[in-house]
Amino acid sequence: MSVTLASPLTLPCGAIVKNRFGKAPLTEGLADAMNRATPRHASLYGRWAKGGAGVVVTGNVQVDRRYLERPGNVVIDGPQDETALAGLRAYATAGTANRTHLWMQINHPGRQTPRRVCEAPVAPSAVPLALPESAFAHPRAMTAAEVTEVIERFTHAAKVAQDTGFTGVQVHAAHGYLLSQFLTPLVNQRDDEWGGSLENRARLLLSVVRSIRAACGAAFPVSVKLNSSDFQNGGFSSEDCLKVVQWLEEAGIDHLEISGGNYEEPSMMGSKNTEGAAVADSTVRREAYFLTYAEEMRKVTSLPLMVTGGFRSRRGMEEALASGALDMIGLGRPMCVETDAPNKLLSGAETCGTWEKEIRPAKAGMGWFALALISHGDGKDPDIAMTGEEAMKAYVANEEATASALVGR
Repeated sequence: MSVTLASPLTLPCGAIVKNRFGKAPLTEGLADAMNRATPRHASLYGRWAKGGAGVVVTGNVQVDRRYLERPGNVVIDGPQDETALAGLRAYATAGTANRTHLWMQINHPGRQTPRRVCEAPVAPSAVPLALPESAFAHPRAMTAAEVTEVIERFTHAAKVAQDTGFTGVQVHAAHGYLLSQFLTPLVNQRDDEWGGSLENRARLLLSVVRSIRAACGAAFPVSVKLNSSDFQNGGFSSEDCLKVVQWLEEAGIDHLEISGGNYEEPSMMGSKNTEGAAVADSTVRREAYFLTYAEEMRKVTSLPLMVTGGFRSRRGMEEALASGALDMIGLGRPMCVETDAPNKLLSGAETCGTWEKEIRPAKAGMGWFALALISHGDGKDPDIAMTGEEAMKAYVANEEATASALVGR
């Protein structure tokens, strides 16, 4: 029987996803001054749950409040007070409505934590980002004890997610955050058990996955977001990725989201497709930025694969599913405005994201979409007429105000 967008998907752990749409993880910045979940999360995720996706993956929840991806992150890094637990339960209740799977994405940014929230970041090795130091401070190398502690922190966050009603977790090992940093020899220059060979560089990610599985049980969905490549010479390569994918399947994950790039080379935004090359016309026609990598992964794994980035037409999505290269369609930017894009497509709409426009300057795009999520959190519809310049100004003001309000900073 042919697979359609409406077909259910049974994960290796036995959990059933109602259709083939996944809302990709998107940072929200909606936490309170103590980095706790708020009613704004319930508002935003309630809209996404009603919107029809089979799986909704949250924005990255941090496992250590000393190191934030941005000031409005939710953090789970120790015993949670009743206010924090109540916020997470409300978040989960809203996000699991309409038979929706809600998976908490858990993360540690490593060296990719901005100065406004961290002046002393950590990384596998003391390798700074090739970006202005005004934005990111020089990191120090983690001790072996700190690396081991990361495993405990991810596991603790996953268990809290399970206990408060989230139906799964996604471990963020892409986009240049800490687990991704350990995978690449450009950042991981260690000479201990955590560095050197690919097996050693992947040890932290695999240890995190195994520890979460042991703590949360065989029936709890565990997903990983992994770079198909860092798209940097000498970095985590496509060949490395294929081997790590096989190890992840052996470790017992249930789902893999394919992406690529990092802050230095933001290929997750669709700018690159191969090591240093522009996106090919054929891939643009096929819409999905990372579909060719999914085709290669399918040769080495039977894991359910989700590809995010570029999908806009129902025809393109259906053709991708029919090819067998992937099992789920990941939607990110379209659902920043159209929270009900899956329902529309399932009901026969030909495309999503018809409201999209070119945002100039290009660097304003992240702020534009982040502000859209904040609007949903406030119970409002996004201002799609906002210009890039307006978005940059409003986004920076929001981040500075949120950072200034953080308790203990």
